[in-house]
Amino acid sequence: MDQRITLMDEAAVERALARMAREIVELNQGAEGLVILGIRRRGVELAQRIQTLLEAEEEVPIPSGALDITLYRDDLMEVGPRPLVGESSLPLTGVDDRCVVVVDDVLFTGRTTRAAMNELMDWGRPGRILLCVLVDRGGRELPIQPDVVGRTVSALPQQEVEVLVPEEDGRLSVELVLRNREEA
Repeated sequence: MDQRITLMDEAAVERALARMAREIVELNQGAEGLVILGIRRRGVELAQRIQTLLEAEEEVPIPSGALDITLYRDDLMEVGPRPLVGESSLPLTGVDDRCVVVVDDVLFTGRTTRAAMNELMDWGRPGRILLCVLVDRGGRELPIQPDVVGRTVSALPQQEVEVLVPEEDGRLSVELVLRNREEA
């Protein structure tokens, strides 16, 4: 059986997201020109929560969308002959000359972020890209660093950090998982 340790419960995640929304506004010097894009899957749900917080606090609509990086992965051949490709959707405002906030659940090697930036550049030329992640677990393989972080966690290579969201998992939390390899 997998060993699971709760790193952040629902209240801790909500507090982190509220702080992250304030940091985004500070980095952008307001909400003007912001676009929020979540990376599928769980980054989309986190982006929607941040968007809601920003709109409530700043009292302006914040365009949002989703990025599906499947076809931009550098390990696409390992995924298999028929990868499941989701839909990317960008707001009608586009991304040109805007401050695009790319939201992901966990930052590990940096490869997902690289793929998201490659896809984003196919859609236009942002004025600035901010990387916003709920959890930074270290272990980078590429020189990519987040601008806004909910929590930094030290995890061993054999451990996984999972962000759970109600839309996918029925609850909101962050868990450290050590897989039992004998059962696999």
